[in-house]
Amino acid sequence: MQAPPKSELLRQAARYRGGFRNRPRTIDPVGPGEESVWDFPRPPVVEPVPHRLRVLLAGVTVADTQAGLRVAETAGAPVYYFPPTDVEDAYLTPVSDGASVCEWKGLAVYHDLTVGERTSPKAAFTYPDPFDDLGQGYGRIAGWYAFYAGRVDEAWIGDVRAVPQPGGFYAGWVTPSLKGPIKGVPGSDGW
Repeated sequence: MQAPPKSELLRQAARYRGGFRNRPRTIDPVGPGEESVWDFPRPPVVEPVPHRLRVLLAGVTVADTQAGLRVAETAGAPVYYFPPTDVEDAYLTPVSDGASVCEWKGLAVYHDLTVGERTSPKAAFTYPDPFDDLGQGYGRIAGWYAFYAGRVDEAWIGDVRAVPQPGGFYAGWVTPSLKGPIKGVPGSDGW
């Protein structure tokens, strides 16, 4: 009997909490120009972002792109990715004591973000070698940087300032046009 591929073993390990057991009782209505996290697919999809993306810490722009991608998944706020050429990597330091596994994208590695005397621990992460066996395009984000909106001073999508996804665990960026409820709020453990 042949062992399952590494990507399947990691997916199995990441699914310890299971899939969606419950949906929220009410889902926010969506109006013109809005989108619901409950309309995002599972497995997640990689999409181009038609807006400029920016991240600032201590008054310094550490990432700025017109060529960003986002990963959108059911119940979560989208996570925005910057190509490495549009990130000031001199501000990033790889973290040796932390990594996480996404059942869809694989192993993520973290980076501290330091500007001057200010350090934001594990503010950014990358997928150096994401799974690309589901045909969802995860290979497109290999080596690209994502930033936690709650671990930087400012995160921008076009002219809209994003706030962190609730709960602090996920790296999604929330804007007023995003409707939920969004995973991370109290009581969402089963979503």
